[in-house]
Amino acid sequence: MSNEQPEDDVVVATVVTSEVSAGDAPRKAYRKYETYDLPVDPRQGDRATALKLWSFKRPHMRAFHCSWFGFFLAFFQWFAIAPLLPEVRDTLGLTKQQIWNSNIASVAGTVAMRFINGPMCDKFGARLTMGAILCVSAIPTACIGFVQNSAGLIICRLFIGIAGSTFVMCQYWTSMMFAKNIVGTANAMAGGWGNLGGGVAQLIMGTCLYPLFKTGMSAETAWRTVSIVPAVVAASVGLTIIQISEDSPKGNYDKLKREGVMKEVSASNSFRQGAVNINTWLLFIIYGSCFGVELTMNNAAASYFVDNYGQTIEGAAAIASIFGFMNLFARGVGGFLSDKLFIKFSMKGRIMVLFTCLACEAALIIVFQSLNPDDGIGPAIAVLVFFSSFVQSAEGATYAIVPFVDPANTGSISGIVGAGGNIGAVCFGFVFREYSNDQNKAFLIMGIVVGAVSLTCFLINVPGYAGILFGTENEAVANAQLAQTGGLNVKIDKNLQFKVGDLEQDPAELGPAIDGRVHTKMDLAG
Repeated sequence: MSNEQPEDDVVVATVVTSEVSAGDAPRKAYRKYETYDLPVDPRQGDRATALKLWSFKRPHMRAFHCSWFGFFLAFFQWFAIAPLLPEVRDTLGLTKQQIWNSNIASVAGTVAMRFINGPMCDKFGARLTMGAILCVSAIPTACIGFVQNSAGLIICRLFIGIAGSTFVMCQYWTSMMFAKNIVGTANAMAGGWGNLGGGVAQLIMGTCLYPLFKTGMSAETAWRTVSIVPAVVAASVGLTIIQISEDSPKGNYDKLKREGVMKEVSASNSFRQGAVNINTWLLFIIYGSCFGVELTMNNAAASYFVDNYGQTIEGAAAIASIFGFMNLFARGVGGFLSDKLFIKFSMKGRIMVLFTCLACEAALIIVFQSLNPDDGIGPAIAVLVFFSSFVQSAEGATYAIVPFVDPANTGSISGIVGAGGNIGAVCFGFVFREYSNDQNKAFLIMGIVVGAVSLTCFLINVPGYAGILFGTENEAVANAQLAQTGGLNVKIDKNLQFKVGDLEQDPAELGPAIDGRVHTKMDLAG
């Protein structure tokens, strides 16, 4: 080992690994692929530093596309029956309040699973968890045709709601695959394209499949059988995802654990660590005020346009689908802007993007409820487009912050924050049920709540970053946290000493040091 002293602009890192004894050659840490299609950062567990959207190559882009498409199909299942609820209501003789009880059950059904799935992702990875939930949720989706009364509808939609918990796997998976410079965009695009399933469900189920089924059978038989289609597709895709993708850039979790590259993770400890972080609960509340609004609109929009604007089921479903279709770009825009302002203003930039989106969302909800149906459907559609865009941009901006809160417990934090969206939807659902005969008042209350919640953005304080009101910049602390993700055996102390052997021993492959300067020499200590 060389004893030369480094030049002034070179940092020497001391590597200590349990796999290397004095006098032995270091053993390279296991990885499934020796080369990647995308540029990666070895300091962040070989996470990709760029996106190549038209690529389907393993491991990074394959996981990206599996994450959003799995969530897309789950979202489609979740709201497949929503545009058909006016017909269900007439067939079963239900009241508006009973329909809203089923809406509340559908979003409540995923709350517990989101709390559970976060730690499960930390322990088993997103791939297995995603595939399992898609297969399990397909069963109640296919069985909704057996419903005979209000209680049956509530129970069936409660179990269908577990499909919505796949959002946790979607966001966890992309957080494991993409580096901090691009993770906001990756998370937002995957989440947005997945959320698009809600809008597509309105369109496909309400204006395509339902009318098609109705041509050869009664309206009642049509709504009772049409949900079999998304159930079969979702289960098939769930089984496929398990076979064709990886949990992380370096491979699947079970193999990484056997090779000693990844430590065994306690799901309960991961949840505890995520739950004691105040930022987790601030984002929990914030996400309830954007994703909770989207879920409420997915349940309410079609019926709202039938009741208030005199639209047919097919017409109302087409209009309601606009809200979901904004996910095609709007959520991605929130994450993209967050990444760009992060480069210029650090965490303050991400927080300001989030606050601006929430404030605009609140204002547009209030404008939407003030519109007069006598003025026609045009103004309502125009406001709906902008209203939806800011809702989904706020969602993207929220999950652009999540991977920074406590990277070692990203799964648990993603699950808790995601559950906030569903709890927000449950709360707004009770408001809409209470004001089922005056939904404009329900929209007004929702807008006021979102406006008040937007102010909590100023309380966010992520370690290593300056927030709007609290915290200071400390790049060493921030980067040290990001290195401790997904259970990988990487520990970097405040003196920038690499202590466990997930990082490669080749200095050229290691790349820039934590302080941004190049490590040209490395001393190996046994």
